[in-house]
Amino acid sequence: MVPAGPRNSGIPYPAVMDLGIAGRRAAVAAASDGLGLGAARALVLDGVDVAVCGRDPERLGRAVDELGSLGTGSVHGVVGDVSTTEGAEAFVVEATDRLGGIDILVANGGGPPAGGFAGTPLGAYGPALELSLLATVAMCVTAVPPMRARGWGRVVAITSVSVRQPIPGLILSNTARAGLTGFLKTLALEVAADGVTVNSVQPGSHDTERLRSLHGGDLTAAAAAVPTGVLGRPEDFGAVVAFLCSDQARFITGAAVPVDGGAYRALQ
Repeated sequence: MVPAGPRNSGIPYPAVMDLGIAGRRAAVAAASDGLGLGAARALVLDGVDVAVCGRDPERLGRAVDELGSLGTGSVHGVVGDVSTTEGAEAFVVEATDRLGGIDILVANGGGPPAGGFAGTPLGAYGPALELSLLATVAMCVTAVPPMRARGWGRVVAITSVSVRQPIPGLILSNTARAGLTGFLKTLALEVAADGVTVNSVQPGSHDTERLRSLHGGDLTAAAAAVPTGVLGRPEDFGAVVAFLCSDQARFITGAAVPVDGGAYRALQ
């Protein structure tokens, strides 16, 4: 039987192929909602034991209950804030303790405030870089060495299509995520021979709270700007993340995969 989709979506989850990761252990950061939760859903449906984190205990509890209802894979909720390097490291340490180790890291976090060059003070760049670059570096520093020692691991970072095509009015995000992509590519090359793959997934416009906040709650214009004419769904995005964590994706590393409904239009 195909499990039901997320609450209020009206959409069933599609049947999934065996990704060869049942019984693996995953830490999914910032997964109480949005794309992080979509990734956690997909992994749980594939039999992965998952630790998810969020800042709001009530929202995190709802996410854990939903994930647990899918019936496969154990689910652990960790109250934490991955917007700082200390918080990011602490989440991976706690997830490792809860799961007994981490085979899969899905690095994710909120985006920095909107703004352009003229309206963004120099002091805003440091916190943005910590949030959208250094926090993921901290997660990798903690999670990747044990993966290398075991000879198997998957790192998937959720970044943004702005890495390929900067989004007007998001100069902090554009800057930080571009730097993170450089780090991930370098890391991928260094750990490839150890059985660890490192990739990033670049979401375009998906129906999330982050997008709603940027558009004042009205997503009509956002949907119209996507070539498909509709916004992405977190569950579809999560399926891409899960595939990159799969055994079948063992030969994909150092990739930055756009999931944007065709919004990025250049040839390369």
